[in-house]
Amino acid sequence: MNLKTVSKYVGYALLVSALFMLFSAGISLLDGKDTAYGPLLVSFLITGISGIFPFIFVRETKEITLKEGYLIITLSWLLSFVFGMLPYALWGGPFSVANAWFESVSGFTTTGSTILDDVEALPRSLIFWRASTHFIGGLGVVVFLLLVIPGTSPVKMRLTNMEVSSLSKSNYATRPNRSVYVFAAVYLALAIIAMFSYWLAGMPFFDALCHAFSVCAAGGFSSRTLSIASFGSPLIEGLTIVFMLLASLHFGLLFLTVVTRSLRPLNNPVLKFYLGTLAVVVVLMGVTLKIDGCAADWGTAFRYAGFQTVSIASTTGFSIVDYSEWPRFANALIVGLSLMCGCAGSPSGGLKADRILLVIKSVSRQLGRVLHPSSVNEIKFGRRTLRDEDVYPHLLYILLYAFLLGLSILLSSAVGVNPHCSFAASVSSLSNVGPAIEELGGFYSFNALPAAAKFLFSMDMFLGRIEIYPVIAVLAMLFDGRRRSR
Repeated sequence: MNLKTVSKYVGYALLVSALFMLFSAGISLLDGKDTAYGPLLVSFLITGISGIFPFIFVRETKEITLKEGYLIITLSWLLSFVFGMLPYALWGGPFSVANAWFESVSGFTTTGSTILDDVEALPRSLIFWRASTHFIGGLGVVVFLLLVIPGTSPVKMRLTNMEVSSLSKSNYATRPNRSVYVFAAVYLALAIIAMFSYWLAGMPFFDALCHAFSVCAAGGFSSRTLSIASFGSPLIEGLTIVFMLLASLHFGLLFLTVVTRSLRPLNNPVLKFYLGTLAVVVVLMGVTLKIDGCAADWGTAFRYAGFQTVSIASTTGFSIVDYSEWPRFANALIVGLSLMCGCAGSPSGGLKADRILLVIKSVSRQLGRVLHPSSVNEIKFGRRTLRDEDVYPHLLYILLYAFLLGLSILLSSAVGVNPHCSFAASVSSLSNVGPAIEELGGFYSFNALPAAAKFLFSMDMFLGRIEIYPVIAVLAMLFDGRRRSR
């Protein structure tokens, strides 16, 4: 394994973080050098030097192997977390080492959980850095890396195939190299349109920029402690619903819809299943809230239900109401949505609507085989017929997800988290949703949790964002290497 080559590509990822640290320091400078100016500048220098250091010693880059590719992906994320915590740790305040690490991982994985009880107590430059980590993580540190690698490079082809889920490819046929640019173009377009829409709707420009970074990344970190509710604007709430929903859809389908000026690309079975599920949940939640007295009228009930349903399903995590006291059925719906979440080919986390539909179709096929042994039963996604080898990796992923979820619940309970919060926080962290339920709901923070629980949930966020397999591949390589060295 050529570690020099690996370090060079990881260096690209660190330089992206360094660039946004510099932007954050610039905001501090514009604000008269607030208290975060020094920490941000020092963090920029440390991260920038660490990122550029490999380029001094690695002049020629060879084609990467499969093992090197997985190591590049894993290290790019992990080192982004490590260097991303520097501004928080150097600034101090509520940021202990555990809190700084949690905030950094939550930001880059676009989870949106926070240890901050009062977001507005932070200087604007540090708030901007926190929002920037969402923006970087939503596009993906590896996708940023792929954007700077020459289009004809075999390295780019191999990394693209590793970073882009096969679920994404199944719904959108294009060359792997081109898919990176399609994702980036849609992502940036959403961010720009969201920023100007928020600004024109009355949100201050700085808040509009931070919320645009969050909403396009399906992240959910707000520059206000009370999230979207702090603006008290139905228009801003409506815009947020639209952008959260768009950010949870397959970006390839959005791209085709705009390019072809046709709604035909949206005639997609996964999209229909996803939107149909959201519609059912909104109705059930709205009726529950009105009957239980959590809303004064039907309009308010469905407003709350619609916003929070899209917020949780898209894994954005914005809030317009304190749902910690909602009835248990409504909380059960929230946890259920936290498991499924959005569509493949989007920044949203979770199991993805694609895999849930795949499970339903697999169960249906198996029942068909049992009831009618001589019949031909196939799994079809639109016009595409899936083979068993296309299906099994995703069914295995669901099993791995369930195993990690159970392990996280057991370990977090063991370190002092109460059972209800343990389950909800494990689901929201592994699915990159952010807010959970009860005392970890939309208007609350994870600050009161034990440090061990914060480290545990941050690892859930990482595994959920990277979709487990690359980490397993790296661990297998390390184990295999140690076994051979004996």
